Amino acid sequence: MKSFKLCILALALLFFTSADLFAQEKRPSREKWDQVSMQGTVTEINAETREITLMGSDGGLVTMTAGEDVERFDEIAVDDVIKFEYYTYIKAEFREPTAEEVAEPVQIVAEAGKAPEGVDPAAAVGAVVKAVVTIEALNRPFMVATVSGPNGNYVSIPMEDEELMKELHIGEVLILTYAEAMAIGLEKVELAK
Repeated sequence: MKSFKLCILALALLFFTSADLFAQEKRPSREKWDQVSMQGTVTEINAETREITLMGSDGGLVTMTAGEDVERFDEIAVDDVIKFEYYTYIKAEFREPTAEEVAEPVQIVAEAGKAPEGVDPAAAVGAVVKAVVTIEALNRPFMVATVSGPNGNYVSIPMEDEELMKELHIGEVLILTYAEAMAIGLEKVELAK
């Protein structure tokens, strides 16, 4: 009888382990690079670090670091309207967080410099942040998932995969890695007077 119970326990363990592996295969990690082009007004410049803070048309602020390949950086001044381009990187891992991730749910993976191993292509990036997040809202008609981070901040993420949107559920925990690359282009916009 004892061996029968052990056999049932072993089969149950095998079943649940296989189900977990199947779930991981069913929803592998997703990652994506995007090139972003925007226009904004310069609100602050730090010539030493080559950081430039811009206000977009929606009033949002973004601070970018102009890479060394950005020419004519010294010609840009506060209140100039410029067009700028940069890359963003996002990776979602659909798995339970590790004990280390639970203990430290927000981690700076890399500072300015080269992208860390596993983040391709190895371009110059700003900070790479990895966080344990929870899905708070799923707007399936508009293909947007909203997650909350451990500090109570929210991020809305445009989605492209309809099947993935159907699989996700509110309250699901995942690991999100996000990076913004250094500015790859800055161009002054001449406004009509």
